[in-house]
Amino acid sequence: MLTMAAAFTELRMDQLPTDPLLHILSYLDFRDLICSFVSRRLNELSKHNPLWKSQCCKHWLDDRLQSGLSWFCLFKQYYTDLGRYIQYYAVLKRAWEQLKSFLQQRCPRMIASLKEGTTEVELNDIEAQIGCKLPDDYRCSYRIHNGQKLVIPGLMGSMSLSNHYRSEVLLDVETAAGGFQQRKGMRRCLPLTFCFHTGLSQYMALEPAEGRQMFESFYPCPDQTAQDPSAIDMFITGSCFLEWFTTYVHNVVTGEYPIIRDQIFRYVHDKSCVATTGDITVSVSTSFLPELSSVHPPHFFFTYRIRIEMSSSASPEAACQLDSRYWKITTSDGNVEEVQGPGVVGEFPVMTPGKVHEYASCTTFSTSSEYMEGHYTFHRLASKEEVFQVAIPRFHMVCPPFREPVVRTVRGSATL
Repeated sequence: MLTMAAAFTELRMDQLPTDPLLHILSYLDFRDLICSFVSRRLNELSKHNPLWKSQCCKHWLDDRLQSGLSWFCLFKQYYTDLGRYIQYYAVLKRAWEQLKSFLQQRCPRMIASLKEGTTEVELNDIEAQIGCKLPDDYRCSYRIHNGQKLVIPGLMGSMSLSNHYRSEVLLDVETAAGGFQQRKGMRRCLPLTFCFHTGLSQYMALEPAEGRQMFESFYPCPDQTAQDPSAIDMFITGSCFLEWFTTYVHNVVTGEYPIIRDQIFRYVHDKSCVATTGDITVSVSTSFLPELSSVHPPHFFFTYRIRIEMSSSASPEAACQLDSRYWKITTSDGNVEEVQGPGVVGEFPVMTPGKVHEYASCTTFSTSSEYMEGHYTFHRLASKEEVFQVAIPRFHMVCPPFREPVVRTVRGSATL
């Protein structure tokens, strides 16, 4: 027993086989690999090239090595330049690459409008100019792409109705700094987007002030019932830049937001909002329009897009024409309204096997959420006497979370 114990105690680190040690080191974070080990052997193995290749792939999404450069040196180069963003870089870089890959063929003008990334010096100068620190996730994204040129269509989504158009550009940091807000009601707020047609912008709060949480994004909405111009309600769109941007990219690349006429439309489609009656399927997607809405007074504007499709396997005799529509509308306070009328937005579409008809309409409510359902009435082209109904699935319209300004909250408390 003593001899066996002595044999084990004499085993030194430099006698252990290399492969198991490298396997163990592969589980370490880059910070642990950089630290000096007590063992000279581990110090030497921690510089092993394949270990740093995996670190470069993980943190910098780079799997291509320049000639004459080791993976360890490549990692150090990235870290020297972008080390402060290491917790964000891979997520944001991947999001940008997915977005560009998805839009390259579908919306080439958007891709052409993207600007090259800015520099650390330029971002530091912007902070000095506005007198506020920019969050690291925002800075990291702008190191990759400095927003886009002021062109149409905007990268951050469009909306088009018969007499209304919106397209939001992702502002470059210099233009954003020019729109930095210091006025009462919007203090320390940096614009993220801008729409030429409506003047609409989404903002990011750089400090927790006037009822806003630090780094959250929002659409400002003036309180139309208050005499104080600093009373500005907020439709919240994200808790931080990282969430705001990556959520948007996910909705684009997964097809949640449709591409229509080379533009991204921010319609949301609930997969349960589909109904099939015979050979005809009806699906619905919705969108909230903050620029046409208000919290005070309560006025919430929604648009919905409906897709009517006849199965390609339907028989030619199934061809039909839409005659009328019927809606049952229920608001969150329990009120029910029924609406019926001829056609859809002035049209009476004819449906034949494989045909798709899409249209958009809009509605307003005094409550922040409601749902609609109903049916269309069709007749067969071969026999006008054959009339039937096609179900429209129930779909919900819910505005984003909103928050009242401190000035209203304080005034309300004083009144109580």
